[in-house]
Amino acid sequence: MRSTVLDKEESNKKNYARPPVAVDKDEAARHGVIAVSKPQGVTSFRIVQKVRHLLGIKKVGHTGTLDPFATGVLVICVGRPATRLVPRLMEGDKEYEATLQLGVTTETQDPEGCVIEERPVPELNEKVIQNCLAKFRGKQLQTPPSYSALKHNGKPLYYYARKGIKVNKEPRQVDIRKLECIDYGRDTMTIRVTCSKGTYIRTLAADIGEFLGCGGYLSRLKRVRNGFFSIDECLPGEVLFDEKAGRDMLLQSLMPVEEVKKILI
Repeated sequence: MRSTVLDKEESNKKNYARPPVAVDKDEAARHGVIAVSKPQGVTSFRIVQKVRHLLGIKKVGHTGTLDPFATGVLVICVGRPATRLVPRLMEGDKEYEATLQLGVTTETQDPEGCVIEERPVPELNEKVIQNCLAKFRGKQLQTPPSYSALKHNGKPLYYYARKGIKVNKEPRQVDIRKLECIDYGRDTMTIRVTCSKGTYIRTLAADIGEFLGCGGYLSRLKRVRNGFFSIDECLPGEVLFDEKAGRDMLLQSLMPVEEVKKILI
């Protein structure tokens, strides 16, 4: 009797098994890679959600998140053929423009965290700044911030930070290929950074502040380049919140997967 029941269950499984879903031509036309200029105050996940909704494609990912307060290039991969390229696209250098608020330290190394210390800022001049930035160029070990999505025992570091639990954070090698000051004031400094994947600009800002003896945090961040995608080529993220215009502009702006592959070779 038990054997008969099992045979019947197996038969039902076969009858109700879903056949492989073939990708139609219309869906294939919605696969590709697009660079979006993420607005301030919007999460990277929200941008991915909007693209997923507007194009009707479930498999959507990005090649590197931006914090909500940050703006700039967010590379989105749409469809399975495109998301398979994410690891290769992540290998490219990233370029940022970042403003440091000196004399103030926050728990998250950015404007979203609580202030934990304030110290006087030394007088800044070209010599002081150049001497400081020279210390941070090239390959180096960087300790990731406590408030980050990096995993420790299966949980993101921010999980432990929010509970006040200290964990051992392993330093990671990063490469800051270019680092220059493009403006500075009495207690601020704006820098341009070209770096390898995995570099935390928040941590760089905090480390620069510590080197100057006054502390600091990252008050503004704009990613101006991600691999071969430049801010000038981006689709404005605001348009994604317009149902009709957003879909049309996404379809016009998608770079076909085969074209991306040729650039990556």
